[in-house]
Amino acid sequence: MINEVESVDWSSMRHAYGPAVDVPVWLRAMASPDPEARERAFGDFYGAAHHQGDVYPCTVASLPFLFALADDPATPDRASVVGLLVSIGRESVDRDDGCLRFAPDGTASTACADGAAMMRDRPEAFIAYTADADPDVRRAAIAGLGLFLDDADRAVGVLRSRLSTASGTVERLLVVRTTADLALRLPAARADATAWLRGLADDTSADADVRLAALVHHARCVPEAVGDDTVPAAIGLLRRLTPAPRPESDEKRCRSGSGTCACTPAPDTASPDTPPQIVAAFADMERHNRVHAPTTPLLRALHKVLDHRVPERTALLTEQLRSPDPAVRFDAIGMAQDLIGSWRGNHARLVTLLAECLLPDDSYTALAAAEALGALVPVTEVAREALAAFVAAQRAAHGPDVWAAPGALLRRAHQEAVRALARLDDPRALPGLLTALDTDVDAWRAVQVAGCLRRGADELVPRLCRRLATVDFERQGPGFGTGGLASALAELGDPGAVPALTEAVTAAVRHGQWHFAAAALEALASFGTDAVPALDVVRPLADAPDVALRAAATAALWALERDPADVVPRLHDLLGGHCHHEAADVLGRIGPAAVTALPRLKEMLTAGYEWTRLHAAVAVWGIAGEAEADRVIGTLLDVWEENEATAHHIVMFLDRMGPSAAPALPRLRAELARARRGQGIAADEETQRACRVLRLRLAAPRDREREHWELIPGTGVGPLRLGMSPAEVAHALGEPATPVGGPYAQEDFATTGVSVFYDGTGHLACVALGAATGPQTALAGVPLAGQDPGEMEQWLLEGYAAEHGATILFTPDGSFALTDLGLLIRTRRTGGTHLTRPLLVTQDWFASAYHRDHLPLEDPRPQDEDSGNPEPRGAESALDG
Repeated sequence: MINEVESVDWSSMRHAYGPAVDVPVWLRAMASPDPEARERAFGDFYGAAHHQGDVYPCTVASLPFLFALADDPATPDRASVVGLLVSIGRESVDRDDGCLRFAPDGTASTACADGAAMMRDRPEAFIAYTADADPDVRRAAIAGLGLFLDDADRAVGVLRSRLSTASGTVERLLVVRTTADLALRLPAARADATAWLRGLADDTSADADVRLAALVHHARCVPEAVGDDTVPAAIGLLRRLTPAPRPESDEKRCRSGSGTCACTPAPDTASPDTPPQIVAAFADMERHNRVHAPTTPLLRALHKVLDHRVPERTALLTEQLRSPDPAVRFDAIGMAQDLIGSWRGNHARLVTLLAECLLPDDSYTALAAAEALGALVPVTEVAREALAAFVAAQRAAHGPDVWAAPGALLRRAHQEAVRALARLDDPRALPGLLTALDTDVDAWRAVQVAGCLRRGADELVPRLCRRLATVDFERQGPGFGTGGLASALAELGDPGAVPALTEAVTAAVRHGQWHFAAAALEALASFGTDAVPALDVVRPLADAPDVALRAAATAALWALERDPADVVPRLHDLLGGHCHHEAADVLGRIGPAAVTALPRLKEMLTAGYEWTRLHAAVAVWGIAGEAEADRVIGTLLDVWEENEATAHHIVMFLDRMGPSAAPALPRLRAELARARRGQGIAADEETQRACRVLRLRLAAPRDREREHWELIPGTGVGPLRLGMSPAEVAHALGEPATPVGGPYAQEDFATTGVSVFYDGTGHLACVALGAATGPQTALAGVPLAGQDPGEMEQWLLEGYAAEHGATILFTPDGSFALTDLGLLIRTRRTGGTHLTRPLLVTQDWFASAYHRDHLPLEDPRPQDEDSGNPEPRGAESALDG
């Protein structure tokens, strides 16, 4: 039939790139004896006539000829033909939804409906293909049984028969998966198919791979049946499937032995003019799409079903990352990255297991692990030392310039580990970045993270400036990443970069590179008045014809010169164009001096686009402050409700509003209760930290009536200093003490609301502040007294301690201590509510096992601070009991 291909009027049809006259050429070439010609033909057909899964009239017109090729035993690569048929059929069925579709020429198209009908008219063909002698043809065709057979009973029967005759793991798993696909597509097949899957999963005589596949795909079909035993059962079956570890010398790193992947980088065939970032993106895409273990599709499907069940998914991933099969371990890296990047929680264990994949003698796996750890910063803080150890080991084994090593995998694994360290602002990343910038080997990778390494600014800034000076703006185009140089210099914050950035602006403008000129102006603005020498270059650009360039120059004018009379009218004009967000931001920073723009900004508060309302609200607050508080907070909460992606921007702004942000407290709590991340991982972690701080600050309205004492960790609080004598304490507080006694010579100061304790030499060793009365003190701006204990503990543990690396101690009664700060947070009941009570404790007591075992120093029996009727005190009593 292929000889009749010219009988079709292909010129009347189009594909993604023009008239379909080349389709018959591709169809003929698919039968060529030349493997390269066939490969090009399939590639061209997929790229144009089946572009990104699209189905055109010419695609449907090809189907009879593709079926003829698949039916002809003489066709050299029948499996690829069948695979193409299934792909076209799948897309046709999925897109045959009754919606009006159009062909490339703009006319209405029924191609998807026609393609789906043609596939459903050929069930016998797919049944025959799944019984073919060629295993590749069988594997390519199996999915068709679930897609194109509408006789439910027959489809289930054929699949059951195919399982008994299937050869190899891949074919068996395809049969089981297709059974689930059929059940999900055809309601009439659901009962029989799911019952069979359940039976297979429970059949102890069946092969472990079939049982695992049946368990997973039954869960896909009946997600409500997933129970506490599902993941343990999957783990048990996975262990039965895992081969015993082989001797190290015999192990094929990262390969399953199934022939599903070759763990070597593809040869570089890109044009010399292609930006390296683009080349790398395509290479990474190809690498990330590889499947190394036959069980990987199953495990991915199970993770998708489990969805929000983070503990169960963590348990499963723990098993995968500990697997003795390097292929299972490798594929688990990406799944772990997806879980950590998508769901909130304590992922320290998974991060540690990812760090254990930094194998010095396995660059392929180490590359994937380092790349994942870098993408998950700051959650990967616990992997810092493992990354540093891997980098040091590579430098010791392969020389200090291993960043530029000739081996592609070795080089890339080292680079990704260095980049991850740089994102953690670890100075141990600096030697690698300097090698990149000095040798020009993959320097663009170093530039991308250089701005994170502020402690290396002295050495990085001169090199980045020299690189910026060599940019040929005449040749620059999209994808060259030159803007990254300006961004890195801005992040590093060294004013020594101002001359280089100024020259770059001039050169970019001279060659019409408006986008980079604007980026460089933004970098200059970040230096504020330190960039005043650039004013002569910046000022004329505030009248540039390009709006984005004009907006960047106007913002830079304000940052450098701080003259509202000059910039406010310019910014007001920009509010009417597409740079209105940028203009609003600068007007808000200018503050009350930009009052003439207030009416226009208030109009923007009613805009249809939520981001416009957000930028306008921030600007209105900056200019009008408390007078517009209700309107601003109302707008922000409406925007947040409408678009969760605005959360980070809103939360980071609310802190500036102080007590006026109190109406946002319920929304802050709701944000912290949300399990799924709503933005990039770094922004989401920052959002959570800010929410915890704001929640605590806004939840203590009585603080306005309390005296505020400064906390000096390890030294003192307010007028008190550790080591004072009783007389010095009484003098500092201006009232006589009420002796309580006990082993720590406790004294209470009722008027001040403070209890103090002394060591064996009579020197002040502990200060306790009242929960609801007395002075307030703060840590990192967060009030410590009178807070909800659970919320305070969460912030101290997941916020402050995680960010600052503080040492944590839980005392016998469950109180929480940051021992390096000498800070102990106790709980006491006040008015029926439990509130926090901070204590400053001498480091000697935290260092002493005896004192640690006897903390807290007070009677743990509850007592109401506001009752006025304290319970009887024991030997270790306190003001709050």
